[in-house]
Amino acid sequence: MELRQLRYFVRAVELGSIRRAASELGIAPGTLSQDLERLEAQLATRLLQRTRNGLIPTDAGVAFLRHAQLTLQHAVNAVEAAREPRLVGHVSVGLPPSTASVLGVPLLLAMRERHPELRVHVVEALSGHLAAMLDARQLDLALVARGNAARRWRVSPLIDERVYLLGRADLPGFPRQDSVSLAELGDLPLVMPSGSHGLRSLLDIAFERAGVQPRIAYEIDGLALLMEAVGAGLGATLQPGCVVNQDPGRRLRALLIADSDARRQTMIASQAVDELSPAALAARVVIHDVARELTQAGHWPGTTFHELNPGSEPP
Repeated sequence: MELRQLRYFVRAVELGSIRRAASELGIAPGTLSQDLERLEAQLATRLLQRTRNGLIPTDAGVAFLRHAQLTLQHAVNAVEAAREPRLVGHVSVGLPPSTASVLGVPLLLAMRERHPELRVHVVEALSGHLAAMLDARQLDLALVARGNAARRWRVSPLIDERVYLLGRADLPGFPRQDSVSLAELGDLPLVMPSGSHGLRSLLDIAFERAGVQPRIAYEIDGLALLMEAVGAGLGATLQPGCVVNQDPGRRLRALLIADSDARRQTMIASQAVDELSPAALAARVVIHDVARELTQAGHWPGTTFHELNPGSEPP
């Protein structure tokens, strides 16, 4: 599919006539008809209906029209952006604490390198709070857990993270193998975020499916304090791979949780694309690029990266 085909389709619908659209576009009516038929063949659906009163779009054509118009506008924006020496303005990005611990500084460094004139505002908060801020349009973009992603947003998967058991090797009952199942953790004291936390909700479901009641010794919603408590030997914790790097001195052992349910998918969420500023669109690309680089370099343990899909929609 080419931009030319989209431009021909949009103009034919707007004018309601093959002949008038061809005249305005400076091409022969036959050429325009062939391009439109080729477009319909590529999509395997009828986009246009020819009537006595002119050309009208089918239901599929109406749906396709809006996206075609947006695509053409984005192409114009891309050309204008390329002609600008610097991208200016501001962008606000929300990051959960665990994700910010591995992505935050590399993201800021990349934004400074690629878009030095942009003012970047980063908010570190739990996914639920970030979701509320995104709804209130206080954020341009936010990384949220899949369960917090609303259908009214434009979302696309960014990463899947395996969950690890983190704890001191001398903690009574701490497993000695390299990986462990949730069913083996029933007697181990755990330090966990409270039920309002997206990760806790995910793990509660995983524990239930594993048929085990976890022993929650402490509930702490701040990541820094939670990790200090684990480091002090008050219990072990279950956290995604990004938190493994929060133990630079390697005081703690990190064991991979074998259960397939023990994984977290992080989505990048925003308002509709046509509502995003060029600064927000640029930041979205940088977030994907930095996440890819961290994953490929092994700096984000247990992570699978999802390539950017421009057409991704809410799950």
